[in-house]
Amino acid sequence: MKRKEFIRQLKKEGCSLLRSGGNHDIYFNPKTGLKQPVPRHNEIDNTLAKHIRKYLGLQ
Repeated sequence: MKRKEFIRQLKKEGCSLLRSGGNHDIYFNPKTGLKQPVPRHNEIDNTLAKHIRKYLGLQ
């Protein structure tokens, strides 16, 4: 999955960028209060994308 598309989906579901780290951006879900790093690769593996969404409480 393209990173831009994944970020667009996260923002559509209410998540926001909390801060930028060295190699990852940290996204925050205000509904659940959870944070999760998202790597800055052009492509994000579908398994990783599913894990990030599940951890943030979006599934």
